[in-house]
Amino acid sequence: MKISEVRDLSADQLSEKLTELKREQFNLRVQQATGQLENTTQRRAVRRDIAKVSTVLNEQTPAQA
Repeated sequence: MKISEVRDLSADQLSEKLTELKREQFNLRVQQATGQLENTTQRRAVRRDIAKVSTVLNEQTPAQA
């Protein structure tokens, strides 16, 4: 997922995407713990996607003093 794709999403879509990515991260973590995960780079990609979505979501919400 590219950052430009993330920036095109609305705040509601970003929240849904963040929830979806966190759920996927949990599932990948469970798969790795049970030895079922073959491609461990998926965890890294999901973690970075979570960071991208979180960053854009924080940029869109106004800073509260």
